[in-house]
Amino acid sequence: MMHCRLLFTASLALYVFALLAFCGVVSAHNVKLEPRRRECFFEDLRKGDTMTVSYQVGDSHGDSSSGNLGIDFWVTDPKNQVLKTDNDESHGEYTFNAQQSGRFTYCFSNEASGLVAKEVGFNVHGIVYIDASDVPADPFEVEVKALSNVVEQVKDELEYLLIRERVHRNTAESTNSRVKWWSLFQLGVVAGSGIFQVYYLKRFFEVKSVV
Repeated sequence: MMHCRLLFTASLALYVFALLAFCGVVSAHNVKLEPRRRECFFEDLRKGDTMTVSYQVGDSHGDSSSGNLGIDFWVTDPKNQVLKTDNDESHGEYTFNAQQSGRFTYCFSNEASGLVAKEVGFNVHGIVYIDASDVPADPFEVEVKALSNVVEQVKDELEYLLIRERVHRNTAESTNSRVKWWSLFQLGVVAGSGIFQVYYLKRFFEVKSVV
């Protein structure tokens, strides 16, 4: 009976751990870049760790039709050497393997824009190197951590796709709105031109009598 209780307690603890791990990865990463501003973040990695940064840019006012959604993005290592640079890009993804332990910094810059504020949605995930001596002996804990990592990667990918879908939807809606108003303008021009021609021809064929 005592063995069954211990097994039940261990299973309950693993379930709670898995639930907490899932709840801990549902937060989104969004930052608003004002004109002439930059935002930098960092991750402390050990040698052998792998990190992926993916980002998508949208207009902070929800109108992505301006076509000016490019930002600058770069990643630097602990020695401040640039590992990756994107210039004037609206989305991107970069994966790298840490060749040394230390603080890796990644930045998003809107310094090239003087008018438009932009919203950047980004995800950071990766594979953390674990020494064999640090691996927990409980196989259930290992499986829960592996499952948590997979869930986090799926969540990050879904958030990235949702941001891209929102940007593309805003662009399509803005284009449709412009096509609608342009069509109405053309209809007004055609109607005005027809009325003017009828009025002009009517006056042209009027018979004027001189008394």
